[in-house]
Amino acid sequence: MWDDRYNRADYFYGKQPNDFVRQVCPQIPKGQILCLAEGEGRNAVYLAQQGYRVTAVDASVVGMAKAQQLAAEHGAPLNTIVADLADFQIQPQHWDGIIATFCHLPLPLRTQVHRQVVEGLKPGGVFVLEAYTPAQLAFKTGGPPTAELMMGLPTLRQELAGLTVKIGEELEREIHEGTGHRGRSAVVQVLAVKP
Repeated sequence: MWDDRYNRADYFYGKQPNDFVRQVCPQIPKGQILCLAEGEGRNAVYLAQQGYRVTAVDASVVGMAKAQQLAAEHGAPLNTIVADLADFQIQPQHWDGIIATFCHLPLPLRTQVHRQVVEGLKPGGVFVLEAYTPAQLAFKTGGPPTAELMMGLPTLRQELAGLTVKIGEELEREIHEGTGHRGRSAVVQVLAVKP
């Protein structure tokens, strides 16, 4: 599905980073960054341009190839890994930052990945997440077709136990990311730090 979605000349979610990632970037410690479900690489390349050492992971071969292409356009070094998050193991105590924007997984897998996120961060490491809440179904401006794949702040606080939530908010905002995310949207934003 994702190979088909990304198999086009333009970038489905655009080439610019997610607004929330750009906003909180100064709060992410310099060092090793892992971008989960990174698609065509827009966040990873942006972070690499800011001086981070970035690894992007996505199940789409096409997406990761386009991420490398985008990185080359900007002269930004980028490590890419093609892997399904069901199979990918986040290295424990390794990452200064982990990024997940619109990474919508079935609940059991999401819980597993978020446990690995907590374990994967170094002390002082930061997790950045933006995702759609179930209220997004009313907007139809992007995201999965079912509420089960979306998430809210109370659930995320439980799944990220062990991290200190510095920013945790459900809100509506305008999103303009390529043709994939366009218009008024209901999202949850989290920035959480490992003590």
